Amino acid sequence: MPFGATILDPTGPVLSPEEKRFFRDADPYGFILFARHIETAEQVRALCADLRDSVGRNAPILLDQEGGRVQRLRPPLGRQWDDPLPFVNRSSDPEQAMFLRYAIIASEMRALGIDVDCAPLVDVADPDTHPFLRDRCYGMEPAAVARLGRAVAMGLLAGGVLPVVKHMPGHGRARADSHKELPRVTASLDQLNQVDFAPFKVLNDLPMAMTAHIVYEALDDTVPATLSPRAMQVIRNDIGFDNLVMTDDISMKALSGSLPEITVDALAAGCDVILLCNAALEDRRAVAEAAGRMSPSAQVRAERALDPRPETAPALDIVEMEAKLSALVDGPLYG
Repeated sequence: MPFGATILDPTGPVLSPEEKRFFRDADPYGFILFARHIETAEQVRALCADLRDSVGRNAPILLDQEGGRVQRLRPPLGRQWDDPLPFVNRSSDPEQAMFLRYAIIASEMRALGIDVDCAPLVDVADPDTHPFLRDRCYGMEPAAVARLGRAVAMGLLAGGVLPVVKHMPGHGRARADSHKELPRVTASLDQLNQVDFAPFKVLNDLPMAMTAHIVYEALDDTVPATLSPRAMQVIRNDIGFDNLVMTDDISMKALSGSLPEITVDALAAGCDVILLCNAALEDRRAVAEAAGRMSPSAQVRAERALDPRPETAPALDIVEMEAKLSALVDGPLYG
């Protein structure tokens, strides 16, 4: 039977019996964790095991572990990094530094049972990129951003963690925080192709991608990319991304309408799976019901996305990697 077309989070650090029953019936494709789910290493490993047991398979478990402001694992479970952009700017060899940084991050994640990182973020920054995003970016030049995005993805894969490239087709021109309101981008299609879409074209072989809740007026001036068939056609055909596409969190304020309505519209537009975070159990039930099971094409992409994931975490020499990284970065590695 196809997977449920959702990625969901649990309420807290321990699954309740009611949640276990819900996840068994909804059979979400995967799960995502946040800081509220993370207490101790033993507890996180137990939670991951219980989540997978609830659906009876080795479901992917996601985390936002970019480093800096957006990282859910913090000391002692994860090293405290600075934001990506200042880290890149402090590095004598940014590609190698980012590879090593994310291989170390992957090793920390796999040690806890978490096997998907919502990175690389290859939104191209500009001088007016919104502050919520700017320091999370890797630079202002598309080709360099693509190279660094590839280094991040390869570092994660070296540590046994699947990458999710985001925010497709590009969030860098946004002048608003999509967690709070709907950004609109007025750039021409030529500008978007030359800058915003360019890193995603280079990285269109990565296993998973996450959408941007942004209106691109050159594509569709009525609804954001997550809900736009036209934008999804660009992602599939022009950018050439034929792997799994998940929405960004559909509870973000950029999207309007009920959660079930957003779910139906996102799937109709061409997204494969719905990401819902920080919602009450009744809302998760409603979204799971609205999403139903994956379409045959989405199921193929969902299964293929997991192919690069190794059964066991690769053994990495973290001490050697940290020594190499220290030689590449000006100043302390960790906060």
